[in-house]
Amino acid sequence: MIPVTTLSGRHVALFGLGGSGLATARALVAGGATVTAWDDNAESVAKAAAEGIGTGDLRQADWSIFEAFVLSPGVPLTHPKPHWTVDLARGAGVEVIGDVELFSRERRALSPEAPLIAITGTNGKSTTTALIAHILSASGRDTQLGGNIGTAVLTLDPPAKDRFYVVECSSYQIDLTPSLEPTAGILLNLTPDHIDRHGTMENYAAIKERLVAASHTAIIGVDDAWCEAIADRVALAGRPVIRIARHRSLGDGYYAEGAAVMRAEGGLAEVFADLSGIATLRGSHNGQNAAAAIAACLAVGVSKAEILLGLASFPGLKHRMQPVATVGDVTFVNDSKATNAEAAAPALSSFERIYWIAGGVPKDGGIASLSPYFPRIAKAYLIGRAADEFAATLGHAVPFERSETLEKAVADAAADAARDGLPAAVLLSPACASFDQYKNFEMRGDAFVAHVAALPGVTMLI
Repeated sequence: MIPVTTLSGRHVALFGLGGSGLATARALVAGGATVTAWDDNAESVAKAAAEGIGTGDLRQADWSIFEAFVLSPGVPLTHPKPHWTVDLARGAGVEVIGDVELFSRERRALSPEAPLIAITGTNGKSTTTALIAHILSASGRDTQLGGNIGTAVLTLDPPAKDRFYVVECSSYQIDLTPSLEPTAGILLNLTPDHIDRHGTMENYAAIKERLVAASHTAIIGVDDAWCEAIADRVALAGRPVIRIARHRSLGDGYYAEGAAVMRAEGGLAEVFADLSGIATLRGSHNGQNAAAAIAACLAVGVSKAEILLGLASFPGLKHRMQPVATVGDVTFVNDSKATNAEAAAPALSSFERIYWIAGGVPKDGGIASLSPYFPRIAKAYLIGRAADEFAATLGHAVPFERSETLEKAVADAAADAARDGLPAAVLLSPACASFDQYKNFEMRGDAFVAHVAALPGVTMLI
């Protein structure tokens, strides 16, 4: 835990007592703050109170005593309208911040030289974050991994000179972190997302820009116009900028070219890393992820030899294009984290012959955008609520069957791939939310792994 000493002796209001909110409350108390915490869920309030955390209905509180208000990133700050607690805080002139801001202040107070790599972007954040943390850890460095990737940042070990932090940041977290100052900040890409929470694409992009604008070294993907403009602005402001790309070569920076990550300087390029033999980093999207990781690790003093060893041993991010088993020449891949068509596209682009398990609760637009990858699909196995919609989209372009359940889909796909006798992937990349059959994508991915593990002749890779 990182006790929040920078608010010691102060009164702090907090709203949101889920996993990260409860961790934040504990850290505030451990640092000596007086906390008044609240949540719309009475059970969450009771749990906090049972731990000795001060609780109270913030509607009835005297806001003049609070010196800070800590808001859970899942609670609206601005759109579609500010949460009622935000209105109360602003009306009382109380600053509204989040847990990553508290971490930033502790780092600045205790060990500002502690290396911090912060990662954001619409897609690829988690894989890039996990890859950077793995490279650092594999090199023997004390590595702390947290943030939006699933570990509350204030549960990490306290800042120290040779302790490296790798923190994934959502737009919600950045919006609550005015003093974030990474050693290396990464912005991978921008596509329309969370517009309901930020109002416009312009606002969403501006929030993401804050992370790299405040970084000692800014690493920015320039495959989309939004990020390219941000890179130009950050460079014009005098920050060192390293550009990365997935879809084109660069005169200066790092870019994916086939299975290679190229390093370019002054128009001359050389291969920095060959990813062709690394199953967990296949696909051009992972070329960009690797390019970002390479640039960030170099920026915090990791050697090329250490980076190459880390890339080669990367186990992959659980539930994201994760090879989990083989049966002969067939590889079983868990991509349960692909909860919409855009997220499923990288996996479909990365294998030549696919037995595709898809379905669940469909998102707007369905899978029509994935039609360029249909020629790669030997057969589709449709599950859950989306089965009829996806069947209509596939039509005569892709053979399919309605397997309905994941267990049957795994068995059917494994049998068909075995009869085929060709190298192939049985790919769970649902392009859907999981909520019709599973509580979350993690449970869906774990179920896939369990069903695969029960197949005859299987060799598990995890």
